[in-house]
Order: sequence, then C-alpha cells, then structure tokens
Amino acid sequence: MIDLTGRKALVTGAGRGIGRAIAVALARAGADVAVNDIREDLAVSTAAVVTAVGRASIACAADVSRLTQVEAMFDLVKQRWDRLDIMVNNAGVNTKSSLLTLSEKDWDYVLGVNLKGVFFCTQAAAKIMVEQRYGRIISVASVSAKSHLPMAAHYCASKAGIVGFNREAARELGAYGITVNAVCPGLTETELSQEVRADPEFMLRRLGETPLGRIAKPEDIAGLAVFLASDAASHITGQAFNVDGGAVMY
Repeated sequence: MIDLTGRKALVTGAGRGIGRAIAVALARAGADVAVNDIREDLAVSTAAVVTAVGRASIACAADVSRLTQVEAMFDLVKQRWDRLDIMVNNAGVNTKSSLLTLSEKDWDYVLGVNLKGVFFCTQAAAKIMVEQRYGRIISVASVSAKSHLPMAAHYCASKAGIVGFNREAARELGAYGITVNAVCPGLTETELSQEVRADPEFMLRRLGETPLGRIAKPEDIAGLAVFLASDAASHITGQAFNVDGGAVMY
C-alpha cells in the first residue's frame, strides 16, 4: 500500500478525466492535492472530492499556457502549504486536422497547453523542490509520442516534446533528489477521446491491436502516477512508461 501522508501535490487539468482520477488517487494515498483546471467550476468539483476523501485541497483556476497565471497559481500553493512534493502535469488539449490543413492557430494552441504548459509548471515546481532537495514531477504524455495519431501531427509533436523535455529535466534535477518521469496513456475513456471512441471501425481496429483487449480507464493511468509519486519509485527518473494495454511495446 503506497502511503503519501504529509505530501503536497498539484495536478493540472484535474477537473475531469485522467487528471481528476490522479488527483483523487493521490488523495486516497494520503496526499493533500491542489487541483488546477482552466474552468473554475471543474477545479472546485474535484477539490470537493479530495476533501471528501479527508485531505486538504486548493482549487486553482488557471490557464497553464499563460505564465502569469501559472506564477499566481504556484504563489497560492506555496503560501498555503510552503512546500510542494508532487507535480503532475496533466493539462492537455487536441484539435483534429490533417497536416496539409493544420493552421498556425491550432498548432500554437495545442503546443501552448501541452508543451509550454509543462515547461512553465515544471520550472515553477522545480524551483520549490530544489530548495527542499526533494520532489516528484510526473507529466502525462501519450503513446502518440512514440507512435502516431491520425489527423493530429501537432498533438503528437507536443507529446513527443514532453518526453524529450523530461529527459533533460531529469538529468538537471537529479542532484537535488527530484525525479522526472512521463506516463504515456493509450486510448483512454475520457471526454477528449469521445469522438474517436464513437467510431466502431476505429474501435474494432484499436482493440485488435491491444493484447489486453480493452482501452484504459482513467484509474489505470492514476495507478502508475501514484507509484511514481512515491518513495517506492525513488530510483526511477527520465523514463516514459506506456499504459496502453500493450498496443505500443517500446
């Protein structure tokens, strides 16, 4: 049983889906959890679940692609708790477009949230963790970082960028007792994947490529995130772990 009692965590994009599952799982393991979402109502909703579990929570409405909003969020967390032990970069977006029709606006939007947001939050968390000489930074990437996703070159680029960024962050921060890892989900039952999951031909093909014969639930991703946040994973850093039922095996 993983025990995170006394640890302070921040999870971005935690209003629903994978982020919400991770925030709740961290709370059930004993951590106090600051909940971020761009929508305040969703952040408040997940924070209420965390407090119902018996842990302290802070609802933080912020756009992670905006540096001033990220700085304000971290100032709030540090004022309330004076430390941060676990940073989970989960906030992510996608738009559907072929490479030939992909617009600069969509490219900037997806890369801004998915990759720049990870940079902003990792940097801000690391500044706190370096002082503590302890920390766990976990970013939710995607198996699309290693494989592909139709009509989503910008999304694939953003997720591959997270994996590369994490490797260098792990190298630079290791001397301070900070680990940096990525979780790479495959197709997961979330609102973000609702459109593709509604396509029977796509689902038949995807399940045929998946040895475990099902797509992931948000809780499947949360289990690995909690492990990586714990002292049981203290000698693991710079890694990107697939959670996709075996569809991508590298």
